[in-house]
Amino acid sequence: MKYLVAVDGSEPSMDALRYAVEQAAATGAEVLAVSVVVPEQFFTGGDDPPMSYTETADELVSEDVEDAETEAQAALDEAAEVGEQTGVEVETGMLYGEPVEAITEYADDQDVDAIYLGHRGLSEEYEGLVGSTAKDVVGRATVPVTVVR
Repeated sequence: MKYLVAVDGSEPSMDALRYAVEQAAATGAEVLAVSVVVPEQFFTGGDDPPMSYTETADELVSEDVEDAETEAQAALDEAAEVGEQTGVEVETGMLYGEPVEAITEYADDQDVDAIYLGHRGLSEEYEGLVGSTAKDVVGRATVPVTVVR
C-alpha cells in the first residue's frame, strides 16, 4: 500500500502526516509526503479593483518561486523528521501547479491507495470549516481521501 500526504507546513497538514504515518506503521504502507509550490500573488492597490492592465501590473506582487520552494522544502524536511521519529520512512517530493490538480494527478501517477490531508492549510483565514483544497481533492480524487481534523 502507498499513502500520499499533502503537507504545507500548517499544523493540520502535519496532523494528517502523523495520522498517515500511524496507519502506515500498522499496515506496512509506504508514505509519500508532497508539498505543492504555488507562489502567492498579492494585490497592493487597496480596496478598489484595477481599471487597466497597467494598473494591475503595477500593483500585483508575486512571491518569488525560490521563496515558495524554500517554504515547501521546510514542510518536507519537517515531514521527513516525523518519519524518522516514528521509524516510518517518509519519502518526500515537491510538486508545482494548482494544488488540487497537482495532488490528484500525482496520486493517480503514483498509484497511491489513499490520500491524507489536513482539514485546513496555511490559507485557513480565507476558507470555511473544511478548506477549499481539501474539499476539492475529496471531490476530484479517484482513491479514498482522509481529511484529518
